[in-house]
Amino acid sequence: MTTTTSRNDLLSGTGHAWRDAAEQDEQLARLVWAHIAEPRDAKAHLLVDGVGYPEALTAVRTHPEKLANFAARLEQLDLPEQLRRIETFGARILLPSDDGWPERLDDLPQPPHALFVVGEADVRSLCERSVALVGARAATHYGQRVAAEIALGVGSHGVAVVSGGAFGIDAAAHRGALAGDAGTVCVLPGGVDRLYPSAHDALFSAIREQGAIVSEMPLGFAPMRQRFLHRNRLIAALTPGTVVVEAGLRSGSLSTARRAEEIQRVVGAVPGPITSAASAGCHELVRDGAAVLVTGADDVIELMAGYGAQQTTRDTLPALVKPEDAVGATARAVWDALPVRRAASVDHVATSCGRTPREVLTALGELLAAGLAEKVDGAWRKA
Repeated sequence: MTTTTSRNDLLSGTGHAWRDAAEQDEQLARLVWAHIAEPRDAKAHLLVDGVGYPEALTAVRTHPEKLANFAARLEQLDLPEQLRRIETFGARILLPSDDGWPERLDDLPQPPHALFVVGEADVRSLCERSVALVGARAATHYGQRVAAEIALGVGSHGVAVVSGGAFGIDAAAHRGALAGDAGTVCVLPGGVDRLYPSAHDALFSAIREQGAIVSEMPLGFAPMRQRFLHRNRLIAALTPGTVVVEAGLRSGSLSTARRAEEIQRVVGAVPGPITSAASAGCHELVRDGAAVLVTGADDVIELMAGYGAQQTTRDTLPALVKPEDAVGATARAVWDALPVRRAASVDHVATSCGRTPREVLTALGELLAAGLAEKVDGAWRKA
């Protein structure tokens, strides 16, 4: 954490002098807001977006009757003591001004005020090449095996796994990544000192050694129900794509997929038996067009288009008979959306195939190199 006011100044300060400092220091004010507001509190975000973090704290102090929920927490907050706890616990603070801040979080409509991290790994670097693997807590043996195999497989290509540390699919994904010596990031719904579930203490210890444990909740904050939903949006935002391995129709992991879709991340879903309620949520995502069906690590690598071509088990299949089969999944989707005669703009193609303009441009380059598309007066069509 780097702020105009040094941590040592705060630790040696007395009384509430730190409050005056926070009303002058953007990053310090962010840290205070992380303690006094829930992650997706619309009122808090509206206030700080409107006047800035320090000025928003001034508003809480001068108008406590209008901002009572924040004022009550501010009055109870002992920030120097919290900083001592963080230092003693071995955690660190990440703020947007820090080099290690994962910039993908800024894509969220309500990004975290700050992050609290344990583990030596660089969160930003790990998440650059990563995939979120999520799913049901009450997972079947099939789901857990597939999650572990996918995590192990993508890890062999240098892709880290991001998940939530819960029972079932999350734990299997973390364990698969750890087994392959790949990086993994666990995002918690409570403070990093309130590990949940406690039965996973050994798993959390391994993650700290090989990856990182992250939360937007300060130390001491319990993993309450609403904070699980807040946490899910961070899992979706940290990575370029989310894969739901197994989920029922009411699984909380579906909210992670929906948040990923909202912020233009790719989404995949693993199929299960059509009679399995544990996979009904995955089937719904595919049926609704919200997710691409994936069956293993090779499909996930292909889904993360920016990770490049890989040698896969498809090399053992019969020779390709269609020219468009020689390109990746995104390029095929773009090729399908291209008109035959009258060329279309990139934005028009993106709308037609449900991809972002940036994804479409990348795919068009692949199609152009393969001789499947051509550019005419700034627009595109099938070659």
